[in-house]
Amino acid sequence: VQLQASGGGLVQAGGSLRLSCAVSGLSLSDYAIGWVRQAPGKEREQISCISSGDGRPTYYSDSVKGRFTISKNIGKNTVYLQMNSLKPEDTAVYSCATVTCWHTGFGIGDYWGQGTLVTVSS
Repeated sequence: VQLQASGGGLVQAGGSLRLSCAVSGLSLSDYAIGWVRQAPGKEREQISCISSGDGRPTYYSDSVKGRFTISKNIGKNTVYLQMNSLKPEDTAVYSCATVTCWHTGFGIGDYWGQGTLVTVSS
């Protein structure tokens, strides 16, 4: 099983990025995926998840609600995180993982992907 996050980079505040989590070895029809971020010197933060199958429910942390959108393409076995209106405090390494997803949050599963760095300049 592999999860590979990509799409990070340097962006100015107010800009947008789209992260991808390409999954192999398991199907998004059967597994929920979550995004977790960790900023330097800070605790890991669970920010969003999307359920298996039809993708419902989804979850967003208060810190990203209304700015980030999670989606998936089962045919490509890839989960996306569209990040708009980025702020300097969104700077972090973003990783994806298999999770159990509820509309109130998620629990981390067995598989993690390598993270991708997002840097938002002011």
